[in-house]
Amino acid sequence: MDTFDAGAGGILRQPKAVWATAGASVVAFMGIGLVDPILPSIASGLNATAGQVSLLFTSYFLITAVAMLVTGFVSSRIGGRKTLLLGLAFVVLFAGLAGTSRSVGELVGFRAGWGLGNALFVSTALAVIVGAAAGGSAAAILLYESALGLGMACGPLLGALLGDASWRYPFFGTAFLMAVGFLCIAVFLKEQPRPARKTSLLDPLKALGHGGLASAAVSAFFYNYTFFTVLAFTPFVLDMSPYRSGAVFFAWGVLLAVFSVVVAPRMQRRFGSLKVLGGSLVLLALDVLVLGYGDHTTAVVCTILSGAFIGVNNTVYTELALGVSDAPRPVASAGYNFVRWFAAAAAPYFAPRIEEWTGSIRVPFVVAAVTAVAGALVVVVRRNSLTHEAEELETRHATEDSVAVFAN
Repeated sequence: MDTFDAGAGGILRQPKAVWATAGASVVAFMGIGLVDPILPSIASGLNATAGQVSLLFTSYFLITAVAMLVTGFVSSRIGGRKTLLLGLAFVVLFAGLAGTSRSVGELVGFRAGWGLGNALFVSTALAVIVGAAAGGSAAAILLYESALGLGMACGPLLGALLGDASWRYPFFGTAFLMAVGFLCIAVFLKEQPRPARKTSLLDPLKALGHGGLASAAVSAFFYNYTFFTVLAFTPFVLDMSPYRSGAVFFAWGVLLAVFSVVVAPRMQRRFGSLKVLGGSLVLLALDVLVLGYGDHTTAVVCTILSGAFIGVNNTVYTELALGVSDAPRPVASAGYNFVRWFAAAAAPYFAPRIEEWTGSIRVPFVVAAVTAVAGALVVVVRRNSLTHEAEELETRHATEDSVAVFAN
């Protein structure tokens, strides 16, 4: 409870620079789920299939994954503030252009540029928040995860509210909000100290040579396939109006935020991180299986409920990735995210095609359930690698000046 205290060092007593960065982070995470409730509207407006529209996620996260190798290289040379502003400028530009798209191909391309901007911004935001925050890294990380949860919850709601008039408006709305974030950071955030050592493009790949970090990345890869099957494919299964779909994913995002920030840490203290992660992955697998085989009401309930398991998983995976290896946190995070975001690109592409190939809307959810179980099996089989040296490394990581993570 001390972390939430309004006194000195509490989460509510932060400099304007921290609030400006956290506010822009909310909007950045809103961009991930923004298109959820308007996917059917986009398909109708651009005469596209579900498979073609799903490429909005694929292009976005494919570029994001590759950009993980670049963000540390850039920020260690031009500084955190300039990297944030560069990322925001890309998002403003490409989100605005996305709203002008005349074909699904153009829209997919603009989303790729958006993904590059978002990678530059989000991968640097926590490092900047930690550097500028009062109260140390604990309050800063909690503030960052709160921004993530709020963004994931509000993204679908904003998409529904603006998208009910036109599928183009959510893209213009995001561009406007990110432009406001750009101005706030330009005014309130001073340049942060640069790392003593510049990051090379190969450092994140070299970090994956550590068995524990590689195990966390592979397990998260399987989990992310399940996560983004729910996020990108379920809107077509629910087949609801933008308002109704936005309400479903808003409730989903609220559960994600609450379980990520409040519930997961308490469960970890009581049961241990690996038991919590393994159990949550198995429950997620059961949830998506019921989602695929249930009636419409059951599908709505299971979609919302999946937010709870996803919130728990996100928090535990982030802590594992940051603490399991001896690599600096920014480097370890970049390598870990380079692997796992490829699954976020793959799931939206393969889920609708699996439905086309099999003629069954249930099979994509069966595959998603299998990948969640595969993630749990990696945790069980590699549990020694995931816990080895973690305790003695915790003190070293806690004293690092630069902390960067593309969390959750």
